[in-house]
Order: sequence, then C-alpha cells, then structure tokens
Amino acid sequence: METTMNEVLIRKAKKGDKDAFCRLMDENVQSMYKIAAAYLKNDEDVADAIQDTILSCYENLKSLKQNRYFKTWMIRILINKCKDMIQKKKLVTYTDQMPETPFHEEEYAAMEWAQVLETLDSKYRLVVLLYYMEGFSVREISDALDMKESTVKSRLHRGRKQIAEMYGYEVKEGRV
Repeated sequence: METTMNEVLIRKAKKGDKDAFCRLMDENVQSMYKIAAAYLKNDEDVADAIQDTILSCYENLKSLKQNRYFKTWMIRILINKCKDMIQKKKLVTYTDQMPETPFHEEEYAAMEWAQVLETLDSKYRLVVLLYYMEGFSVREISDALDMKESTVKSRLHRGRKQIAEMYGYEVKEGRV
C-alpha cells in the first residue's frame, strides 16, 4: 500500500516534529470548520472547538494506532468537543444565521451547499456534509459518529429526500 503525504506527516508528528503537526492541522482545518459549523452556530464556539481539537490531537497523537484513520479519529475528537460545548452552554441554534468562514474564501458551490445544509434536519446535516463535502465513506462516518452503518445509510437517504423535496426533484427509491 502506498504511503500518502498525510501519513508521512503523521509519522513525523508522532515523533515530535512540530512543523509536520502544524502542516497536518493546516490541511484539515477547513474540514474541521465545516463540521464544527454544522454543530455550532457561533463562530467563536467553532474556533474554540477547533482549537481544543488541535490541542487534543497534539496531546494524544501517539495513541492513534493506525495512521490511515487519522482523519476519522480527528473528526471524532472534534464532534465530541462540539457536543461538550453544546452540553455546557445548552446552545440555541439559529437556522437563519449563516456562519461566516474566517479561514478561507467560500466558493460559490460551497456557499450553496452551506445553504442547503442549513435547511436540513440537524440529524441528517452532519452525515450529508461528511459524505458529500468531505468524501467520507459510509463506514468512516459510522466509525466517526459511533453509529451503525445502516443508520448512516438511512440518514443519508432521508437527507437526500429532504433536499430533493425542497428543490422539487423526483426521488428514486432504493439508492444510497
């Protein structure tokens, strides 16, 4: 199996190379932002969740057993940080507030996706985001969110159906 650049960075970071760790985090910060913003509606909270995740990854990187699962592992940490913040603050989410992205210029397509995601039921939003925008497989989503693959598939299906209904598309049954 070929080693990806990511895995080289992970190996170096595990050995204490701070530059490699920083590069690894830079490569993943946009993904982390999209996911945290799907949970938290306040930019400051999103930034805090990302910072906490980066710190936690730094402190616990040596415990990651298989480097190829780094992104799933990191996303799971991020999701737990977001859930902790919601628990602590009992945050109220406002669906009419679109998060502004401090890390990069939003492309038009990404903005359209963000608007589509905003209107989705919260239990479908993250699964749809991870699958379509981040390219995670059903299995990886299942691992990251700690839910059965069948649940991921049905949430993807229902999320797609909800999007289709919003835009007046016909939904073909039996496809994931």
